Amino acid sequence: MGELPIEIAREAKSKGFTVAAVALEPLADKALSSHVDEIKWVNVGKLGKLIDSLKSYGIKEAVMAGKVSKTLLYGGKITPDLRALKFLFSLKDRKDDSILLALAKELEDEGIALLDITIFSENLLMPEGVLTKNEPTSNEWKDIKFGWKIAKEIGRLDIGQTVVVKDQAVMAVEAIEGTDEAIRRGGTLSGKGSVVVKVSKPNQDMRFDVPTVGSKTLESMAKVGARVLCVESGKSLLMDREAVLLQAREAGISMVGIRE
Repeated sequence: MGELPIEIAREAKSKGFTVAAVALEPLADKALSSHVDEIKWVNVGKLGKLIDSLKSYGIKEAVMAGKVSKTLLYGGKITPDLRALKFLFSLKDRKDDSILLALAKELEDEGIALLDITIFSENLLMPEGVLTKNEPTSNEWKDIKFGWKIAKEIGRLDIGQTVVVKDQAVMAVEAIEGTDEAIRRGGTLSGKGSVVVKVSKPNQDMRFDVPTVGSKTLESMAKVGARVLCVESGKSLLMDREAVLLQAREAGISMVGIRE
């Protein structure tokens, strides 16, 4: 939860909005404080305090920026308050979509509407085409096409949004561990030359869980010698584009944006 909330705060302020933030500790970057008009810090898992903080600002519309990993929940690193416990027990299951849609409904019941994140991050949307000078090879294009189908299917099943493939074989599928861990696992299994494909879910809800790549993605790929990063254009976010493209060039990684 580092760069994205800051970028969204900057964009919202540039459009004339007063920006009040409720930042989740210990996940949110402390630097966020200097980019918003007001801020309250709430420990992750304290749903009641989070909602009370939003209501204390008189907020009617909000943007959810960043992601709280479910590994915190299963690792015993979150101490939920009573409202969070009630919320968790009300869920039909604990898939990402189930949690996020239920949270959106919880906020709506309090008079707070979640907005499409791209309203304040349109300049971050992944462009279409090959972004780097080095293009994928013909075999890597085959891996991209193969991985795209797999990634879309795991997205449809709400498992994850990223796959690592090599020679038209799946090396890793992202699940609860997140994109970077999936890249490192898949890249280690495949050896150098793997292809990473990250897509939006079919019928992606652009209010939350929008696929995002940035410098950490490239760092993970470089560590395992991955060769290609393919990201869905128009429905994914690319953070700090110039720096990431420089990283890609230095690591010999091809970056591609594809529109479905």
